[in-house]
Amino acid sequence: MPHDVPLINSSVPHSARIWNYWLGGKDCYEIDREVGDQIRGVNPEIVQIARAQRAFLKRTVTYLAGEVGIRQFLDVGTGLPTFDNTHEVAQRIAPEARIVYVDHDPIVLAHATALLTSTAEGATDYIDADLRDPAAILEGAARTLDFEQPVALMLLGIAAHVSDDSAYGIVERLVDALPSGSHLVFCDSTEVFHPEEMRAMVEQWNQASDNPRTNRSPEQLARFFDGLELLDPGLVSVAQWRPGPSEAVTAEEDEPQAPDEPQEVDSFGGVARKA
Repeated sequence: MPHDVPLINSSVPHSARIWNYWLGGKDCYEIDREVGDQIRGVNPEIVQIARAQRAFLKRTVTYLAGEVGIRQFLDVGTGLPTFDNTHEVAQRIAPEARIVYVDHDPIVLAHATALLTSTAEGATDYIDADLRDPAAILEGAARTLDFEQPVALMLLGIAAHVSDDSAYGIVERLVDALPSGSHLVFCDSTEVFHPEEMRAMVEQWNQASDNPRTNRSPEQLARFFDGLELLDPGLVSVAQWRPGPSEAVTAEEDEPQAPDEPQEVDSFGGVARKA
């Protein structure tokens, strides 16, 4: 973990802080709340997407740690700690699980201490690195993870920040470094259900943020799973990936939602196994 913490610029909005705001967190500045409200103004669905994606993380990690027996997780683009972080979900099931978080946002680095709270049996670590530098990610992760044993690679809402086709090569590079039995957990934004709002959201985001993003079609997202065994139910809206009997995704001050059928959102994802 780096010793030099980058300065945090509270006058420039950051994606991790905006996402934290939508999830009901407090680790954000006025500029993040302003931009978050502007984006929500053109796309009211974004808060629902953020919470559905967090629930997707919880279900996929629960499945991989519980049913599959994965004990190592590489979470790239983790964002700020909120509720049900990857290490918390995994170590509730398997206290010996080892988790490496990767992000390049200064405020995330400043909160690394919270992320590094592990069980005595397991381990967590934080790497200050960018998705665009897979070599640095793999080198840093090797300090904590054993790449001779299966790893779950978590890429949730992060590949959208690599707007050109180089994103496919980056993900392929990371997957290639993982052994047989590893899994890719992936999701990203689409324009299936509310195309106008999702396009307006990206335009608003890119005008205000220093970390632009793009939406991809389900067909484009499916390419990230090439060469892997995509598990049932395939690539679907994240709310529809093996939903439980109650999807009560709550923020810090919210009341639990009713356990209705999860509503489909414009974030598609899936889980795939490497043979």
